[in-house]
Parts: sequence; structure tokens; C-alpha cells
Amino acid sequence: MYTSQRELWRRAMIVTVTLNPAVDKMYWVDGLKMCDVTQEEFLTRAIRSSTSAGGKGVNISVFLSRFGMENVAMGFVGGHTGHVVVRDLRDEGVTTNFVWTHGETRINVTLLQVGREHSPNLVNEAGQTILPVEVDRLMRRYRGMLSRATWVVLGGSIPPGVDPGIYGEMAKMAKDAGAKVILSTGGEALTRALGAFPYIVKPDTREHMTLEGKGLTSVDAIVDAGRHMIAVGAEIVIISHDVTGDIAITRNDVWEIKAATPTSKFKNLVGADDVFLGGILYKLVQDAPLEEALKFGLAAGLASAESEEKICRNMDVIEQELQGITLARL
Repeated sequence: MYTSQRELWRRAMIVTVTLNPAVDKMYWVDGLKMCDVTQEEFLTRAIRSSTSAGGKGVNISVFLSRFGMENVAMGFVGGHTGHVVVRDLRDEGVTTNFVWTHGETRINVTLLQVGREHSPNLVNEAGQTILPVEVDRLMRRYRGMLSRATWVVLGGSIPPGVDPGIYGEMAKMAKDAGAKVILSTGGEALTRALGAFPYIVKPDTREHMTLEGKGLTSVDAIVDAGRHMIAVGAEIVIISHDVTGDIAITRNDVWEIKAATPTSKFKNLVGADDVFLGGILYKLVQDAPLEEALKFGLAAGLASAESEEKICRNMDVIEQELQGITLARL
């Protein structure tokens, strides 16, 4: 019998894997215009800016650590920007176990127009090319971590030089070791990982609102896509419906999680979707039912979106957001 929340957390060993982390650079501007005539330069001045470690698994690690949940962040880092990622994570209390590479960790840029923060413009680098020897080194470390892991988060894009099937391989290794897998990626990496039976899948549809070549413009299309992924191997599929809502599909149920939050309250959407997953994991580690975890996850994501700081650190704000969230069976 576990007598405290802290004792319950000690049961969980959480590992996040971000193969293509980044340094997130965010700039707030009054307006953004693109030069359509030839001239020497076109200057847009930033009102303010921020720099932080980024990437799906990285963001989840930071969120969990801010609320006292220990975890280990893994992946590839290199160069000066790699040191920024590791430093930021360690400053947040996250244990790091990255493989250092010959290249430079990428930089992702977000432009936020004041008053229209709900529609950010993202420019993401492809990332450094990873060598086969570096992949082998990471897989050896990852295998060693699985002896203690109870949850594994696999998140983000696949860097150049890495086989898109790597998430499928890592998910299978985790499941064979007895850990539950949360997968958040897109494209071929997602398709090839479904057969490894991940516990939760959150497709990344930011670049293309499609799955398996089919559009996700309606609830029916989202549910059909989720059921297809469950038929292939996923246990739970969560797909974004709009900025303030998601649809969760299981073998037996379909849930719509919604919030009444107006988009005018949003100040920074970067990382909010990752915090949504982090919030779900935060509750599942405490043995909360899925319905409770889904509502808390959306509340956490919204709390982050309403803060200029990329990842919310105020539980009171999350609890306040929770009051306005509904969950309905479809």
C-alpha cells in the first residue's frame, strides 16, 4: 500500500526519447511582412524573445520535472546548441542521458504576432545528420535504461541519417521489457511503429492534416483514422480536432475532450501539445482513470498556451482550466 503520492511516483521510471531535439527561439513581433520586391533588406524588430530547449520528449520531460516527477531524457545532441539543450534540462531537474554527436543540434524559430498568438509561424530545421555509430551508441544506452523503465515517451521527427523504423524498434524493445509506450510522431515513423503496439499514439499532423493520405477535416474522419491505427496495434489514439479540443479513440470508446477557452487568451502555443501528453502521463502514473488523465492533459496544455513561458509551471492555473473542460462519449 502506497501511503503518499511520492511513494507512488517512485514506482514509475519515465524515459523520454527525443531523437531530433532543438533550441527553440521565439520572437514576438507587432507584425510580419514578407518583402515582395527586390531591395537591400526588410527589417522586422522583435518586441521580445525567448530561448529554451525544445522537442517533444524534451518538453514532456520539463513539464513532468516541474511538478516533481523524476524522469530521464535521451536522444542526440551536438555542438553549442546541444549544450544549451542539456543545460536547460539539467536546470529544470531532468536527468540527461544523451549521445553526443559530431554535428550541431538544430534551431527552431517561432514568430508570434502580438494579438494573433493563436496562429504562430514555425520554421523548423531538418536537424543534423546522425551517423550509424551514433545510432548504435544510443540504442545500447536505451536498452540499458529499459531494465528500469515503466513508461517510455518516443517523440518528434526523425533526424537525417536515421531509419524511420527506429521508433518501431524502440517501442518493441520497451514493450518486451514491460514498459508502456507513448508515441508522438508523424509520417513513415508513425506508420512503422504502430505494429509495435504502443499504448498511446498522438499523431503529429502539424505539417499535413492527413493520416494515411486521408484528410482529418471531420470528426468521422478522425475516428476512422484512430480506429485504423488501433486495428494495426495502438491501444489508445488521440487526435487533435481543433485548438481547444481532441478526440480519444480506444477499442471500446470514443471521447471528445473540449474546452471553452477563447483563442484570444493564447500567448504561446509552442509545446502546448506536448504538455497535453505530459499531463496525461502525469495522471496515468498516479493510476488515474483515462478520462481523468485526458481532462487534466488538456487543462495543462491550455495553461501552457495561455502563458508566454513555453511550459506552464503553475498547478493552480491548471486546476482552474480543468473546471472548464468537458469530456463526452461520442
